[in-house]
Amino acid sequence: MKKKSLIAILMVFLAMGFGDVVGPMVSLAKESFSLSNTAAQLLPFVGFLMFGLLSVPVGVFQDRKGKRYTLIVGLIIAFIGLLLPMIGGMYGRLHVDTSSSWQFLVILAAILLLGAGATILQVAGNPIMRDVSDEGHYSRNLTLGQTIKAIGSSMGFLLPPILAKWAGLDWTILFPIYTFILLIALLLVSTTKINERKTGKETPASLGSCLKLLGSNSYVLMMVLGIFFYVGAEVSMSAGVPVLMKENYGLQNLGLIISWLLFFLPILFGRFTGSIVLRWLPASKFLLLAVSVALIGILLLLFGNKTVAFTGIVLVGLGFANIFPLIFSIAIDRMPERTNELSGLMITAILGGAVLPLVMGIVQDSFGILAGFFVPLACILYIGYVALKNM
Repeated sequence: MKKKSLIAILMVFLAMGFGDVVGPMVSLAKESFSLSNTAAQLLPFVGFLMFGLLSVPVGVFQDRKGKRYTLIVGLIIAFIGLLLPMIGGMYGRLHVDTSSSWQFLVILAAILLLGAGATILQVAGNPIMRDVSDEGHYSRNLTLGQTIKAIGSSMGFLLPPILAKWAGLDWTILFPIYTFILLIALLLVSTTKINERKTGKETPASLGSCLKLLGSNSYVLMMVLGIFFYVGAEVSMSAGVPVLMKENYGLQNLGLIISWLLFFLPILFGRFTGSIVLRWLPASKFLLLAVSVALIGILLLLFGNKTVAFTGIVLVGLGFANIFPLIFSIAIDRMPERTNELSGLMITAILGGAVLPLVMGIVQDSFGILAGFFVPLACILYIGYVALKNM
């Protein structure tokens, strides 16, 4: 039974990765709609804004309705969001209406709902992984789930150039593909029974209790900020690297694929091996190692030549691979009786994916593409502080 439940939840993590499409979509929409760096960064802003608005209320909702029920609601909302561009005729053959911005506004609305759905999936999906995991396997399975999520994220990098070359389709083909996969995930979750674990010590979550926990516990605040800066750094990198490939290194047609090879493939590899590493290395030490690798990588990107910079991007991907599940699971394992509140607060912190890429876009418009990468550098330095405090 647990194996079937685990498969259903891993499918949810795949769908969860669709929310990350805003990263590669920045460069795609920037080119299609002739946007500035700041305007293009509105895509991650509206997508990740929902994490800040919905996470705590969803945490309260799932405490009353259950995690599985909450997952189903999230899948339905994301599904509705993906339908909007398709209704507007954007499903693989985009004809840009230069007389109006309505198409870009429809894309923003779709990303808003997709972000809302992804928020709900994150809030319920991360703690429900604990319910479908055997004792002592939560960190390992959560890392595996993040690996599957990275596959969903990677589709935004890989499918547009591949389908453009072989089928003559543009990047909006992502919407019907994602819709089909979401339906499969919805079917699996709806037909799978999941025994949601109760510790006997859990207190019902409320908006007040979440805010009280955040304000009264400095450790919780530190970990929540760790998630905020990590997600901000990852989205900044996933949005910024394709633009860097095109505008600084002249890689026009292969920019997305090379960005995936340099950044998301190392993330995939790192998350896959991370679940193995956690069998013999404690999560706190693994977190410090991951941050150290990411820090070296971002410094190489900023201060090296082209070859060194490419190596740096690979190292950032490897370092970033396990930071989110490590911070999340370390906090949950330390305070399991506050799982719902911690989940809501830390998923709220994914708001960093809305705020920091927008800051990066402003910096890039003012000082150049490469200068924007000082934003993820600052984020990594704070996460290093979090790692040291958990040793």
